[in-house]
Formats: sequence, C-alpha cells, structure tokens
Amino acid sequence: MRFTKKDILDIDSLEPREISMILDTAQGMKEISERPVKKVPTLRGKTIVLFFQEPSTRTKLSFDTAAKRLSADCLSISKGSSSIVKGETLIDTAKNLEAMRPDVIVLRHPSSGAPHLIARRVNASVINAGDGIHAHPSQALLDMLSVRERKGELAGLNVSIIGDIAHSRVARSDIIGFSKMGARVSICAPGTMIPKGIETLGCTVAPTIEACVEGADVVMMLRIQKERQGSVLFPSEREYARLFGLNKERLALAKKDALVMHPGPMNRGIEISSEVADSAGSIILEQVTNGVALRMALFYLVAGGSRHADAD
Repeated sequence: MRFTKKDILDIDSLEPREISMILDTAQGMKEISERPVKKVPTLRGKTIVLFFQEPSTRTKLSFDTAAKRLSADCLSISKGSSSIVKGETLIDTAKNLEAMRPDVIVLRHPSSGAPHLIARRVNASVINAGDGIHAHPSQALLDMLSVRERKGELAGLNVSIIGDIAHSRVARSDIIGFSKMGARVSICAPGTMIPKGIETLGCTVAPTIEACVEGADVVMMLRIQKERQGSVLFPSEREYARLFGLNKERLALAKKDALVMHPGPMNRGIEISSEVADSAGSIILEQVTNGVALRMALFYLVAGGSRHADAD
C-alpha cells in the first residue's frame, strides 16, 4: 500500500486504512528511540520547518525530536521571530518559506483552517500541529497508537472524553478518529462546554461524569482552556473539580484495566487528581513517548516513504 496524502490536516480526511498504516509505521519507528544512537539516515537531505504561532512544549519538541531522529534538517520559527509581527500576512510568510524549498512545513496556528489554507498555496507537505479549536491530527493519532498498543485493537472499545470539549481540537480529532476505528465514544462536560451538534462527529453525550466513566476502557481528561474562553463558563475551579474531576472513586466505575489519558498540560487537582494521573493505569507519559514515533511516521510517509516508493 502506498500513502498518497500530501498533507496531514485533520482526521476527517483520513480513511481507516490510512490511519492503520500511520499507526503501523509509527509502531515500527518506536525501536529507533530505544537505540544507543537514536538516529537513522531516512530523511537525510530533507528540510522541515516548524512554524508555531501558538505556545507549545510537547508538540513542538516532539516534532523537532522526530525530525532529528530521521536525520532531517529542522528549522524553527515562532510568531515573535517571524515577519508576521511586522504586518506580513500568513500566506506571504508561507510563500517566502516555500521559496526556500522546504519539504515539510509543520504549522500550529490560532485560526481554524490556517493549515488548510497554506496547504493549497505551497508545494511542500503541510502537517497541522493544531489549528484553533478545529483539529489536532497528530495528537489523535498518537492517542490511538497508545491505546492500540495496550489494548491490541480499537474496535469495540468504550472511550470516554471529559472536559472542555467546546474549545478542544484534541477532543474533536479523537472523537472522529476513535469512532472511525470502531470505538464507542462518550463525552461529558458542563453544558456550557458542549458544542451544539457534537454528536454528529460520532459520540454520545453523558449526563454526568459517573455515567460517562462507567464501563469505560479508556478515560481521557481534558484541561479547561481558559485562553480560548470569552467568558466564565463555570462557577469556580473547586466546583468544576467536584462535579467533573476524575478521582479514584470515579475511576473505579470504569473497567479494572481502564487506561487513563491526558493530552497535556495537566492541571492537577482540577480535571484530574494526582493519584489518578500517577496510577498504574495512567499512560500519560506513554502518550508523550509515542508522540515522537508517531510524528516520525508522519514525516516518513509524506516526505520520504511510500508516497514516493512502494512500501515493503
């Protein structure tokens, strides 16, 4: 099978077989990170630009690490160091980057749809590292990789996602991704944080966190994204933690071997207690580890792998 996508912009545009191919490729990449010398020449001579217009720790460092482990030349620019602060448009900035002939541009942007706009204007492959509240495909893919690695398959699993659904691009991408792969997705949040019509993405809305967690194979918690909220959507953090926080008692309603996940950054004591975050069922740090392998797979597939030659 050949991977034919030029860009990775969202989960919605990926077929289940393409998702499986990405996850299989990432699984093979994991071994590289366990070597004494964590580097292979796979993308030697390729140039990757990280263009991040929003703050990031895990995602940016993960993409950077992934590029370097494949021996690509990786360059990084931020909003503060780009000509956007001087009034240059995003499209003009992207066209100037294109003139330098990069192979891949990884874009994080506060406006939904920005990576799609750029992908139509440049010849380089574009990977969406998060756009507004729309999509975060690489996070959803690494989440699916982490669950599949532990559970063996995704089909038939009960996945619960709890937190600020309205402002979470991770939630949207995970709902679509897990649903496409045959899992049942249930969500829970304060009514002010549940977008109208969210069920059309492939999930059900639970009335309480207890109902959402009960019988779950996977429980994913999301932080409150205050930076995206235009107004106060809940009385207080203490009240939110009381009604929607994941603690040991609530987790006991899930299956005994349930996995606990969080895309980060965590706000301990608000959406998740420390005893749950650090429990045996937590794979939060495994998500970070798998993020490097998953992003290596994306670089390989769009810049040096089966888009250009038949996969073995």
